[in-house]
Parts: sequence; C-alpha cells; structure tokens
Amino acid sequence: MTQIVLMSDPKVAAIPVAECGERLVDVRRGDSLLVDTREQGPADAFAYVRKGVLERLIKAQAMLPQGLRLLFVEGYRPPSVQRQYFEEYAEQLRATHLDWSAEQIHSAASRYVSPPDIAPHSAGAAVDLTLADAGGQELDLGTRMNADPEESVGACYTHAANISEEARANRKLLGAVLTAAGLVNYPTEWWHWSFGDRYWALITGEAAALYGPKEVGAYN
Repeated sequence: MTQIVLMSDPKVAAIPVAECGERLVDVRRGDSLLVDTREQGPADAFAYVRKGVLERLIKAQAMLPQGLRLLFVEGYRPPSVQRQYFEEYAEQLRATHLDWSAEQIHSAASRYVSPPDIAPHSAGAAVDLTLADAGGQELDLGTRMNADPEESVGACYTHAANISEEARANRKLLGAVLTAAGLVNYPTEWWHWSFGDRYWALITGEAAALYGPKEVGAYN
C-alpha cells in the first residue's frame, strides 16, 4: 500500500478481532527498555503493552547499533482517555475549520488520534517511542513526539520531506528495526508503531486482529 490509510478508514474497522487474551505486561520490569515518564497517568497504565509487543520491542532494540536504545514513551491507553484525546483534537479542528463536515473532522482527527473504537493503544498493541543514546538523550527525529500535523506543518508524517537528513536517517533506522521485528507504523506519526491490532492486520494482510480494545483490569 503506497497511499496512507487513515485509522478512520472503514477498511480498518471492518477487520474482525480474534482476541487472544494475551496479558498486558509492564515494560519497566527487567530494565530491558529505557522508559520515559512524560505520559505517566493513573495507575501507570502507559507502561503496559501486550506481552507479544514487548517481545518484539526487545528484539528490535537488539538490532540497533551499539550505544543506541529505544526510548519507550507510551503504550496502553484506557479507552476513556483515548476518547477524551480524540474529542479534544476534533474540537480543535472544528474551531479552525468551520466549513468542514462531521466526516471531514472525523477523518482529519484520525491522522493524529485514533478513533476510540479501534484505537491500537487501547488494545495494548501500540507504542509511542523514539531513539536515544546510552545516556537517555533523545536523537533528532525531526519533530517532538506527539507534534500534530498543524504544529509540525506535516513533518510528523513518517516520510515527510521537510526534515533534516539526520532526522531522516534516524527515522529510517527506527523503522528498519521495528519493521524487522514485526511492527507496523502509522504513517502520519513517525513515533507510533503497533503489532496485533486491526491496523496491523490490514497492513500485513492478516485476516483478523489478535488484540482488541479492553479495560486494563481485564488483562492483569
């Protein structure tokens, strides 16, 4: 697929979920990954992902050049928080695009925040992450993490042209190891990668997703 498929695309929602029941695990245990706490929230939910996702992140990190690490920023996001983020961003768009239809708002909002009913983060399937050196200093990847399309003038898109060669090289490296480990990127956000969710299933040609959105208490 060369054209960007947004999370709001009906093809994503049409993917069935064959929930495998895999548990959520705390990525901080074992110190296998560097973990940033900027998204820390109630009950530290941000630090959890499905077991299969963590295994793939560790595999990806092992492929990085010596002296570089993955810096994990956010994993699981409760459905209520996802809904709040989506509605807040949609409201910003409504305020600045008074002529847009509800469908246009929904589609545009999904470039930056997944619709709550199919959100990979709420399934424990997605991670927001970047690259850092051994001391935890973030590398240049072109924008701050979570920069929206308006703020970054589109530079948040993974293959954006308006970033430096250094940032492009760092994005290429991040993408290479994560793709090799089995994750897929959401092309409007260079930092967002997932495994086992509906978007992953669509992009990889799988018949069904492995993980569906659930409340955190259902898995641990």
